[in-house]
Amino acid sequence: MKKGIHPESYRMVVFKDISTEDIFMVRSCANTKETIEVDGTEYPLFKLEISSKSHPFYTGKMKFVDSAGRIDKFKKKFAKFAKK
Repeated sequence: MKKGIHPESYRMVVFKDISTEDIFMVRSCANTKETIEVDGTEYPLFKLEISSKSHPFYTGKMKFVDSAGRIDKFKKKFAKFAKK
């Protein structure tokens, strides 16, 4: 591996799938603003919309997830270009 190109700030981070409420903990350098307590210890929290616990490929179930109206935001943002 090349020296000096990898981050030094690896720490344990809890990732939470917001659609299934499942959590898993891995070493990461992801920036987080929230924390969560797991087994009496506080860890940084990173929220995910989709993980292997909720992704259709792994679950075998199709599920439509529109978090925070993403489709409506997209349509509103690009509506001005469609009218031209």
